[in-house]
Amino acid sequence: MWLYLAVILGLYFLRRWYRERQTVEKLTEKYVFITGCDSGFGNQLAKQLDAKGLKVLAACFTQKGAKELERLTSDRLKTTILDVSNTESVVAATEWVKGIVGSKGLWGLVNNAGTGTHVAPNEWLIKDDFAKVINVNLLGLIDVTLHMLPLVRASRGRIVNMSSIGGRLIMLGGGYCLSKFGVEAFSDCIRRELQPFGVHVGIIEPGSFITSIAVTSEEGLRSVWEKVPSDIKECYGQQYLEGYCQIFKDIIKGSNRNLHPVTDCMEHALISRYPRTRYGAGWDAKLYHIPLSYMPTFVADYMVALTIPKPAQAV
Repeated sequence: MWLYLAVILGLYFLRRWYRERQTVEKLTEKYVFITGCDSGFGNQLAKQLDAKGLKVLAACFTQKGAKELERLTSDRLKTTILDVSNTESVVAATEWVKGIVGSKGLWGLVNNAGTGTHVAPNEWLIKDDFAKVINVNLLGLIDVTLHMLPLVRASRGRIVNMSSIGGRLIMLGGGYCLSKFGVEAFSDCIRRELQPFGVHVGIIEPGSFITSIAVTSEEGLRSVWEKVPSDIKECYGQQYLEGYCQIFKDIIKGSNRNLHPVTDCMEHALISRYPRTRYGAGWDAKLYHIPLSYMPTFVADYMVALTIPKPAQAV
């Protein structure tokens, strides 16, 4: 019995491996629009796809980031400036893309732009702290998608949304994980709506990787702490702050500096004939966070609590 089961599983994974190795045709004729290309995953993906001969349309937040990316890539890659939290900027970028792709449409839309500011205990924050993150990571992603959608539908293309393992398992407070849960929900919803049009929606769920978001987390936390009312500071205590900061240091220490496991997933979602719906990137995501997200709530609560310091006035 176990032998038959092993054979069936082996054949299943062999078939999946074979199917997922097949790529779509005429890649060099396809346009891909990527947001958040100043640094990190977006910057690496833009270079990666450019090297494969795709026509990359890279959106950067700053002029400096755009010029640096152009310097390091071929003449095929074109850049524009985009603030995903500003609808006027999104409209302008959409018109720019439309003028380039014409009737061919847009094969790939990669919603990568994001921010990780104000990652802190929720009681330390105010409504605007949540709004700043959600406006970029979720509402900005939605705005870009809705404006670019007719172009993607015209080519029966792909939408790739950058989520996070924090979109399946909340480890820390603030708007980041909330926004990523929203990305997961929006992606699931729009995937079902677009399936009849031949458009595929993929979700990337990275674990811990070294990006600008990870590096600035401790600095942002200390900045938030300075604004916390004195009564709340007494409730949590200085040791709680230092313990929370240590979490960020441990995350950075254990994070992967090689971004290719993530960008390879993004690339596969764009060029494979049989892309996956979800991509868990990084061994910590595959072996710890994703399995834990399927566990009973009390198990997940217990495991997460082991990593968080106790407040000074804890009962």
